[in-house]
Amino acid sequence: MIVEIECLPTPPGTADVEFEHVERAIAVIQQSGLRYEVGALGSTVEGDPDELWPLLRRVHEACLESGADSLVSIIKVGQRAVDDGTPWMEGLTAPFRNGDPPL
Repeated sequence: MIVEIECLPTPPGTADVEFEHVERAIAVIQQSGLRYEVGALGSTVEGDPDELWPLLRRVHEACLESGADSLVSIIKVGQRAVDDGTPWMEGLTAPFRNGDPPL
């Protein structure tokens, strides 16, 4: 399964750290041990559904726990009916990475 989460906390951070609440959410993803990529407008994580669903909640709640007044999280989920173990992120994005020739 693959998920993307974009957290939009209000405010996005503190006077000292402009995007502190978002950074706290990213830290939760980093600590998960799952394969992930942080993008400019969201983070993508790949793994087993039993790991990803609870992770999405922890990422969302991390923004609130770090002091955001309110939060909207936008979540996209992709899942195959039969998991053949093929990684999603690499197959979906490799042909479009900077410097990589198209397939």
